[in-house]
Amino acid sequence: MKTIETLDMERTLYYYCRALNQVVVEEVKLPDDLGIVDTLSQDLDQAYTCFELKVTKNDFHSKAKLSFVGHYNYFVFPRHLLDQVLAEVPANIGVLVFDYYAPELRQTRRLPVPGTLTIYKKAPKQALGLDETKLAQHFLRSLNREVDKAKRLTNGLKNYNTQQLLTELSKRRDQGRLDTLTHNSYQRFLADSLDQSQTAQAEEIVALKAENIKLLQQVWALKTHQPLSLPGGKP
Repeated sequence: MKTIETLDMERTLYYYCRALNQVVVEEVKLPDDLGIVDTLSQDLDQAYTCFELKVTKNDFHSKAKLSFVGHYNYFVFPRHLLDQVLAEVPANIGVLVFDYYAPELRQTRRLPVPGTLTIYKKAPKQALGLDETKLAQHFLRSLNREVDKAKRLTNGLKNYNTQQLLTELSKRRDQGRLDTLTHNSYQRFLADSLDQSQTAQAEEIVALKAENIKLLQQVWALKTHQPLSLPGGKP
């Protein structure tokens, strides 16, 4: 299960890559037993960049395969891990550092992601670690997987009432099982629900004001013994 910090780093990295006009996808399974790239992006020059996210020293020393097969390759560390592992980072691997926004900033501004990424060590360009055609195929398959998830999620929303959907998304959030797509859906759902609630309240206020005016007119008619006028001037 991914930690909240890992999920926050994933979200920030995705936003970071998109801000650079890169095509980006998470969890790309490679051929020939080369493992899974945490995040893989392609820039406008068709260069691929692999990112491996590590949040603890044990995670960094894990036996899991490091799938650094891109033209550029980066570790992504939270600031608190940097000094513990920096000396062990190979010369041909770059380093991105994740920092959370200050709490007061996160409370006063509606930020798209929880933190920022800074290049601490720039990765040198190198030859791809596998055939470019194979890499492109697996990159596209992973993109297609995300599109399929998005379509199934969109269609699936029709099968749940509001309370069921909120319960399921809240459960996934509490269990740390929100990927970028589901997290965005969760946030969109809450925003849409708030908009719907505010719209309903505004319509109710208008209806109550109209009803109040009608009652006042009836009271006035009773007090003055005048017929109640209807729209168009007819009694």
